[in-house]
Amino acid sequence: MKEFDPRPVLKNIPQKPGVYQFWSEAEELIYIGKAKNLKNRVASYFNHDNYRVNAKTRILVSKIRNITFTIVDTEIDAWLLENSLIKKHQPRYNILLKDDKTYPWIIIKNEKFPRIFWTRRMVRDGSTYFGPYASVGMMHAILGMIKEIYSLRTCTLPLTYENIHSGKFRVCLEFQIGNCKGPCQAYQTEDDYNQCITEIKEILNGKTGSVIRRLKHQLEDSISSLNFELAHILKQKLEMLDNYQSKSTIVNSSITDVDVFSIATDDKHAFVNFLKVMNGTVIQTQTLEMKKRLDESDEELLSMAITEFRARFKSHSKEIIIPFELDLPDPAIKLTVPKAGEKRKLLELSQKNVAHFKRDKLDQYEKLNPGLKTDRLLNQMMKDLRLNQLPAHIECFDNSNFQGKFPVSAIVVFKNARPSKKDYRHFNVKTVEGPDDFATMAEAVFRRYKRMLEEGQNLPQLIVIDGGKGQLSSAIKSLKLLGIDKQVSIIGIAKRLEEIYYPGDQYPLYLDKKSETLKIIQQLRDEAHRFGITFHRKKRTIATLASELERIPGIGKTSAEKLLRNFKSVKKIKEATETELMEVLNHSQASALLEYFK
Repeated sequence: MKEFDPRPVLKNIPQKPGVYQFWSEAEELIYIGKAKNLKNRVASYFNHDNYRVNAKTRILVSKIRNITFTIVDTEIDAWLLENSLIKKHQPRYNILLKDDKTYPWIIIKNEKFPRIFWTRRMVRDGSTYFGPYASVGMMHAILGMIKEIYSLRTCTLPLTYENIHSGKFRVCLEFQIGNCKGPCQAYQTEDDYNQCITEIKEILNGKTGSVIRRLKHQLEDSISSLNFELAHILKQKLEMLDNYQSKSTIVNSSITDVDVFSIATDDKHAFVNFLKVMNGTVIQTQTLEMKKRLDESDEELLSMAITEFRARFKSHSKEIIIPFELDLPDPAIKLTVPKAGEKRKLLELSQKNVAHFKRDKLDQYEKLNPGLKTDRLLNQMMKDLRLNQLPAHIECFDNSNFQGKFPVSAIVVFKNARPSKKDYRHFNVKTVEGPDDFATMAEAVFRRYKRMLEEGQNLPQLIVIDGGKGQLSSAIKSLKLLGIDKQVSIIGIAKRLEEIYYPGDQYPLYLDKKSETLKIIQQLRDEAHRFGITFHRKKRTIATLASELERIPGIGKTSAEKLLRNFKSVKKIKEATETELMEVLNHSQASALLEYFK
């Protein structure tokens, strides 16, 4: 049997929390595991020094023929998803390699004066369940925090109205030490008790704002009354609430039997993710790739994928969570487009997975055919920047000066979305005096394209000006003088908010900060700035050194420049012998220079 090569798969696994799945040659799911870092964890199975020690692990690895994974938000979410998937599929090697335990829940019992405790068994008796909790320590910390903040009963007495008012019960030690307010003898009303239960539900649902505000008010009162011991306790409670996270994007016991779908598309492909939720837990997740044939819409593609997934997994869920409205023919199915809450979190989880799957697939295609990436980037730029032709040739201008001195301009060239450094150019500004950035830009643009026209070179499809409306207007004037303002597209990019300006449009364009188009424009701008500032510093350094040499009697500007061209630095000039200096200077100049540096 041919040995499985994990390297192609490992390249596409992210360093994020999630659940991984190992499949056999017969496409049987043989192992499910969780990881804080998916890439590192999966790679560790194929480290021979590690798995040779464990015979069971060695057998498992020998049977792997495919690896799939699902990314989640946190490590806790990975624990919860792993637990639910193992219970659903019961992979062979999970039984051999790990304990398939049941995670605990916090229950608010459906009874008079409800008790709060933890359990590993969910019984559908009307009680409210929160969890499950992958960390038992976290669950006990939450219960302990609730016990410290609220005085609730722990007894199992049937606290009916008749039993309480007949005097059947007596308060116990918990009442005496302040852990219970004595509802068994009507020392606490049912309304007061239920108010505490309502606040506890808010905490367990992650809605801690009202509770925190109340505790802060109590903290201020305790400080005002100099009760620092109580203030310390309240401060600890506030810190516990601030650090507390009770909700999981993976599991919620109130969500039962729903399907979740999301879609991501490009010009040629569509990717649809499916999550199956049963009894409040995700039990199935898979992503499907579809190739477009007739420029189908996202609605058409998602409808087709929903039918395919539900048939494949024999799903009969009456509710489907989707990212946008669809027209499905089955009236028995409820379609939900959630805007907030737990269902929205499930949809976002599905969207995160489909986006990652799409990115991995496109990366694979582009590695096999690098031209695909270039075409995609150029088409995306043409669409984002509203151009009428592909920007295969882009040029970007930037100016540099120091308090109006040593003004220079730089131009960088990108061809097919990549730097073409052999085409970079510098300009010594000739017609501008002082710090006039607009005039400097006009001169550089005019000189650049006048020469290109004279030499019969192809003009760029896009010109990028580093600056706002002023610099852009100056560049456009030069293009008009040359009669090419209609032949090329030109934009300006301002540094403050990265806004894009167009000729004659007072309102800028704001691109998505994560868009590839903006990243390329920023790369152009930064490269032009780097290239320009390097030339500017060199020019300023030469001018400074020449100025120092000109202080020597008999050495003028021309002689100083000759020295720097030959020796490159003042240090080498100082170290030069009289014979070497005589190759550039006459005898009296060489003698004066040697005397000066002594």
